[in-house]
Amino acid sequence: MFEARIILRHAGTVLVGQLAVMAFGVADTLIAGRYDASALAALSVGSAIYISIYVALNGLITALLPVWAELRGAGSHVALGQSVRQALYLCLAVIVLGTLILLFPDPWLNATGVPEVLQNDVRDYLKVLAIAVGPSLLFRMYSTLNQSLGMPFWVTALQIVSLGIKIPLSIWFTFGGWGLEAQGLVGCAWATLAVNTWLMLMGIYFLRYQKVYQEFKIWKPLEAPNWKMIRAFLHLGIPAALALMVEVTSFTMMALFISRQGVVASASHQIATSIATLFYMVPLALGIACSARVGFWIGANEPRYAEEAAHTGLKLTLALALTLSSALAIGKDALASLFSTDMAVILAAASVLGWVALHHLVDALQAVCAFILRCYKMTLLPLIIYSVMLWGVGLWGAYVWAYHGLGPLSSRPEVSTFWAAGSFALSIVSLAFVALVLWAAKQHRA
Repeated sequence: MFEARIILRHAGTVLVGQLAVMAFGVADTLIAGRYDASALAALSVGSAIYISIYVALNGLITALLPVWAELRGAGSHVALGQSVRQALYLCLAVIVLGTLILLFPDPWLNATGVPEVLQNDVRDYLKVLAIAVGPSLLFRMYSTLNQSLGMPFWVTALQIVSLGIKIPLSIWFTFGGWGLEAQGLVGCAWATLAVNTWLMLMGIYFLRYQKVYQEFKIWKPLEAPNWKMIRAFLHLGIPAALALMVEVTSFTMMALFISRQGVVASASHQIATSIATLFYMVPLALGIACSARVGFWIGANEPRYAEEAAHTGLKLTLALALTLSSALAIGKDALASLFSTDMAVILAAASVLGWVALHHLVDALQAVCAFILRCYKMTLLPLIIYSVMLWGVGLWGAYVWAYHGLGPLSSRPEVSTFWAAGSFALSIVSLAFVALVLWAAKQHRA
């Protein structure tokens, strides 16, 4: 019960902040949907490309969470501060990479057959988000440090305030007014850039002046790159980032393949994606909290408590996932009607949300398991499992089934085809990951 209270308190605080951030995307979906259906379809494609890239880069930063949690558990505070400074080199390299990829999105657009009518809007949207990558990843580094220290409150407070800034800016930039011309979809991107810049500056200010960080001596002069330490970051971070990229692209690439089915299909898929992403914040928060606790106990050389924290996290995840999936299955029609005024889009979205309910149940379990496995330095095997099941079965299998037919199954070019195949693949991943967590915790304790 002690671990459950700590995990739930930590996860609850993280969840509030993550919901505020994810409300950015939900708000943009609502705003774009009311601007016009074409803007909503372009947002579906643009956000799919952005998320595919950003989450993979973000994974390199998030992978530092168990590293810093272990140092905290071992009482190595000065070493933790040095580790944070060395991580700046990694963060800056990741920023440059992400910016360049988003500035030149044509390979993504051409390879997936995105209609020409959407491509210009998507390019304009991604060019602005390319500038926003730097501030966003630097704030993510501050956020990861706080989560590893078990102190997520200030991050959550900043994220809540940022939502109050983001929504009116998105509305103003998109629809215009007060001397500003309507900018359509790209207005949402400009609002995101403004908010990410503000978050970064506030994170720097808190890190510099709050007393709670002084014992880590973070604000010492930046040392030359410690390649041994950076290689250790990469050894853990690259497989974790690639695994996240596979996981997320298997999800977001659906939007690019579905775009050829027309505006209604893309819009309904964007609604389903927004709800699924919103629900995903619960296991994400639990995964962060579990990772902080398991990493802390590993650093404190208490493997029995680390195992207890892992088991507690999985039980909490299953209970909450069952609750949310059941609620979605019951209220899918009402939810769909909140996102659009177009009846064709509402009906199409409602039919997909039943699959989203199943998708969330299995997605929640595997997500928390992935965080725990990183604490045990197990990243390569999860990457292999992700690649085979999510790309091979979930994404490619769905594409073949939808547009060419799969064995005895005739072609089924519908949005639900992709969600059904993805849910099946995630079910296998979840079973494999739960088994790996139980085995890794037992082996570490032994």
